[in-house]
Amino acid sequence: MIRVENLHRHFGGFRAVDGASLHIAKGSITGLVGPNGAGKTTLFNVIAGALPPTSGQVYMDGEDITGLPPHELFHKGLLRTFQIAHEFGSMSCRENLMMVPGGQSGEQLWNTWFGRKRIADEERALRAKADEVLDFLTISHLADHPAGAISGGQKKLLELGRTMMVDAKIVFLDEVGAGVNRTLLMTIADAILRLNKERGYTFCVIEHDMDFIGKLCDPVIVMAEGKKLAEGTLDQIKANNQVIEAYLGTGLKNKDMEAVE
Repeated sequence: MIRVENLHRHFGGFRAVDGASLHIAKGSITGLVGPNGAGKTTLFNVIAGALPPTSGQVYMDGEDITGLPPHELFHKGLLRTFQIAHEFGSMSCRENLMMVPGGQSGEQLWNTWFGRKRIADEERALRAKADEVLDFLTISHLADHPAGAISGGQKKLLELGRTMMVDAKIVFLDEVGAGVNRTLLMTIADAILRLNKERGYTFCVIEHDMDFIGKLCDPVIVMAEGKKLAEGTLDQIKANNQVIEAYLGTGLKNKDMEAVE
């Protein structure tokens, strides 16, 4: 689904991404882990078009998408979420979902005069779709609540719901568990698993919670100093001395790695 080849992103003399190469297989839930400053979010930003690369290539389904802006990638089915949820706070949760699909008839001034029936039909269909998504995510009781008034974990679920409004092909989730209580985190994990198994979504997940990664991800890719350090199952990653050194700065044994999780 995604192939990254020798990708670089420099900020002056600082090499946030420094020759990263990796593959994300179609239909997988791939974990992306690594110590703070490893370049994970910068890599996401380059793949998703928020930052241009200094050099290197990104391919999606064999097509070179390097440097394409986010709105073009959106229409190709590549979406991402953020560490801090981005919602329209004064709008309801349902309305936040309804506004996601592009090319709606109501966006054209001409149609507001002469295409009112078409607009009304589209809005009924979007409302039904949004209610289906809210029900899938078990937050239908929040449909009419202002999105700015719900909890951080519920906002993360709402962001996941946005991706369902356009039937995304691949979704990049950036620290979906940050600031989320344990119960909601497991609800998010279950929703991701269902989207993967029932609807064929491909995911790449940045997360520091290793229990969350272990429940969802295979394979797990480790980044350090701007490039891929290792790849494998979570057990293989936890037993890798290079990974342990990257996290702890010394070749400690696996039990010490588990102790800091």
